[in-house]
Amino acid sequence: MIDSIKKAILAGVGAAALTKEKAEEALSDLVEKGKISANDAKEAAKKIADDGKEEFESASAKVQEKFDELLDKMGRKHSARIEELETKVAALEARLADIEDSKSKTAKSK
Repeated sequence: MIDSIKKAILAGVGAAALTKEKAEEALSDLVEKGKISANDAKEAAKKIADDGKEEFESASAKVQEKFDELLDKMGRKHSARIEELETKVAALEARLADIEDSKSKTAKSK
């Protein structure tokens, strides 16, 4: 499961890098065609990169938050299950001790 989450995050990083490259290509084409100035293209590329970074960080924080919630829920669920099993084991140990005591008393009385 952790590997899947890592892969998803890395895919997001790859997508962000690819998007930046595509944006730079598109802006370069616009500069070559004279539609925008090189300075405007540079500013637009920076804004796109900054916005992408911000969105990625926000998404990463949300994923981390959800992952932590999931781990917390799993921990509580397993903790309750462990306590339940410990109680059952203690009851079985007590019953076994009673049976062994009964056998021991029966053997001594013979």
